[in-house]
Amino acid sequence: MADSLKRVLVVDDEASITEFVTYALRKEGYAPDESANGEEALALARRNNYDLFILDVMLPNMDGFELCRRLRSISSAPILFLSARDTELDKVVGLEIGGDDYLTKPFGVRELIARIHALLRRGNGVEGSGTNNAISVSGITLDEDSHTATGESGSLDLTPREFELLASLMKQAGKVVSREDLLRDAWGWEFLTETKTVDTHIKRLRDKIGKAGYDPTLVETVRGYGYRFRVI
Repeated sequence: MADSLKRVLVVDDEASITEFVTYALRKEGYAPDESANGEEALALARRNNYDLFILDVMLPNMDGFELCRRLRSISSAPILFLSARDTELDKVVGLEIGGDDYLTKPFGVRELIARIHALLRRGNGVEGSGTNNAISVSGITLDEDSHTATGESGSLDLTPREFELLASLMKQAGKVVSREDLLRDAWGWEFLTETKTVDTHIKRLRDKIGKAGYDPTLVETVRGYGYRFRVI
């Protein structure tokens, strides 16, 4: 059973989908709230500290992609898209704007819950073994057990995907890591061919590194190849 304190906001204008998802969440021990539109969802997100957002793409007035962009300005919690739009382009857009996973309708409850568990494990380190599974490079210490990135300048507030990208780069510090390898390491999705997704998330990662007081050029672009985490 999941930690009962884990709060999830489900945003979908189809009542049957909302009821199905919230029932599955409650059965797993989560505490779901629900909303049928983006404006109400934003208001709820500003009032409450959610551990996960589940968004439909086709919402009235404000679509799920725009809602995702706005949520990213106030929260680093994982975002899972649920949508009947199943093209690769839709999935890529969802990831580029800050989403962490994308599940197409119709979907089974087991797959839904498995995706949710995976996102919350990555976001909160609930599977940590308690061992010292940490990497320290260039003033940043990344701990995969607690899913934290810290240093003398402070901690980095990273989404699960940003954390996975940083982990992949730091584990191979000084070496060039291709966009394709970063896609596989951070998302585990072999079918995505649009590597621009990585570029978008790397830009956000650099911004957060800089805001936390570190040198954003620690993540270096190697033209034509990929990215490298510099050792200084």
